[in-house]
Amino acid sequence: MSKHVKIAAENISMEFIQMGTQRVPVLKDVSLDVYDEELLVVLGPGQSGKTTLLRIIAGLEKPTTGRITLDGREIKGPGPDRGLVFQSYMLFPWKTVDANVRLGLEMARVPKHEHADTVARYLDLVGLKGFEKYYPHQLSGGMKQRVGLARAFSTSPKVMLMDEPFGQLDAQTRLFMERETERIWLAEKRTTIFITNNIDEALLLGDRIVTLEGKLPGQINKSYDVNLPRPRDPMDMEFLKLRHAITSEQELTL
Repeated sequence: MSKHVKIAAENISMEFIQMGTQRVPVLKDVSLDVYDEELLVVLGPGQSGKTTLLRIIAGLEKPTTGRITLDGREIKGPGPDRGLVFQSYMLFPWKTVDANVRLGLEMARVPKHEHADTVARYLDLVGLKGFEKYYPHQLSGGMKQRVGLARAFSTSPKVMLMDEPFGQLDAQTRLFMERETERIWLAEKRTTIFITNNIDEALLLGDRIVTLEGKLPGQINKSYDVNLPRPRDPMDMEFLKLRHAITSEQELTL
């Protein structure tokens, strides 16, 4: 039985214009299929175009050439069918946890009578039950990012887009949030594209890892299926073999 293609990137190229006339190529001829319920990791070093690719999928940037489709329909702008989680927390400091999550529902025009139950469900899912009336300054970095996760999931998007969401966290909190992301993904099984420059994070999370070359313009280098049982053990021999195979070909943050 063939897999259903959720997102298809077809020959995507992207150029930015600097200093008025200088054209800077960022992506070149990127074609990629993302399957339904897949957790796909796009792995590459800084300045490889991976965030630009995610922003094109989000509808925040328009490619110079090529197109992106979601369930066969071309993406031409942002929409509630895609949830976004960025590296910065993107929380309003004057709003409580509850209000920050509700904001996503309001923007997606979810009926107000559904807000309370939806917020409660997703705060419970991300482990923040009991913190509804806290403000961002009262939360740790990991808790702030979990608020962002709850807000993104609460609108029931078809696809989750996560751009290096744990890059600002310390190593211990980052590992905890990676495990939490895996737990939430297993509970929701929502198609997810996760951007990172960290190979261990990619191997812990991904069903499949797509690597980008370490220079602009970004191009897909290889795709690796990660057929390892969850939760994954970084000291497992198969984990280490795949890690070695990828690091021997990439310039990555280890």
